[in-house]
Amino acid sequence: MNRGQQHRVFGRRAQEHILILASGDKVRHMTVRPWMAALAFCFVGVFSIGYLLATSYLVLRDDLIGASMARQARMQHDYEDRIAALRAQVDRITSRQLLDQQVVEDKVDKLMEQQMALTSRHGKLDNLLDRAESSGLTEKDGAVPAPSSPAQSYAPDVKDKRASLSGGAEAIEKMMANGAPADATPDNSTLAYVPATDTVGDRADRIFSKVTLSLKDVEQDQRSRVEQLTSDAGNAANAIETVLTRFKIPMPETAARKDEDEDDAVGGPYVEPESNDGFNNSLAALDGALTRLEAVRSTAESLPFRNPAIGKDVTSPFGNRRDPFLGRLALHSGIDFRFSPGERIRPTAPGKVISAGWTGGYGNMVEVDHGNGISTRYGHMSEVLVKVGDTVDRNDVIGLAGSTGRSTGTHLHYEVRQDGHAVDPVYFMNAGLKLATYIK
Repeated sequence: MNRGQQHRVFGRRAQEHILILASGDKVRHMTVRPWMAALAFCFVGVFSIGYLLATSYLVLRDDLIGASMARQARMQHDYEDRIAALRAQVDRITSRQLLDQQVVEDKVDKLMEQQMALTSRHGKLDNLLDRAESSGLTEKDGAVPAPSSPAQSYAPDVKDKRASLSGGAEAIEKMMANGAPADATPDNSTLAYVPATDTVGDRADRIFSKVTLSLKDVEQDQRSRVEQLTSDAGNAANAIETVLTRFKIPMPETAARKDEDEDDAVGGPYVEPESNDGFNNSLAALDGALTRLEAVRSTAESLPFRNPAIGKDVTSPFGNRRDPFLGRLALHSGIDFRFSPGERIRPTAPGKVISAGWTGGYGNMVEVDHGNGISTRYGHMSEVLVKVGDTVDRNDVIGLAGSTGRSTGTHLHYEVRQDGHAVDPVYFMNAGLKLATYIK
């Protein structure tokens, strides 16, 4: 089949495009196929589109770069604003924490000042309460009344009505521990736990308010106790003075005042008192009342207000009686107590022995001087166990009971003399019963 036949397909013959290239004597020809034309068209189209895109990019490049940089600038500005807001929030939180810390430290300082005030009073109050206890004004069984308010349950132990040195610290620890949540561990600070609707400062305000009230309750309890002791000491001193005045015993204050009048060589620069607050004034008042009570109590304890023969029968009272030897009326200057032979005899008050040995009708007799012009005599002893000049106490044995001198049987002749005159010992013994709660 020839070339013409090859292109004859179903009807009309397709015409071919031939591209002829001549160069000198050389002539070349190339048949252009349809697919080649399509390929060339596609290439030209792609090149044109690429050229247009490149041209558009070159034209619009500055605008695109500017828009991208503006977008980046906006993003950076927003980021910096967010960072600044967070930093400001952190600064506010830090400032609040510092403020709360300063508030807590200030309150702690105030509490420590109150605690130091209580501590500074501890020595004075402790000494005064010891003196009051020795004077019989406080409970000796250590009973402590129940606290009248919840705050007082945190008060220091007032067993002997003292403010404990650790009272304030214990109150703080207990209150802060009770204020912590149930699941809080002991190792964590109580102030570190802050509810969502609460702040450290608010919590500290409540806790320190409770502690302050507790310390005030402690101080008020001390003040009330001091005032009560002052009143009791004054009443006791008045009761003792009433008895001493009845026997014309000079009061210790009067004697001291006379000594000052006789020796008035005193002086010195005026210095303001250490403190002028009410509590220290109450302590000074209690000190004065106790000093007065101790003085009159010491005087009363030095006098023969006790019974020389407790539980013994009285065989002959004080006063006029028929003399057992002469059978006529005579003054019996003492009281006779029934004693067993050799039974120990003790003085009714401390004093100094001014007579010891045989003394006429007294037989073996001991006389003890108790001061203030008062002395006691113990007669008819079988044996004297002291000598003149000895200092004796109430528990010392001065002799043994007997029947020496003008005596009809073993007994103790007990005699009280005031300013050299015999007085009825019953007066002193009855006064001793009234003073039993004030003297040992």
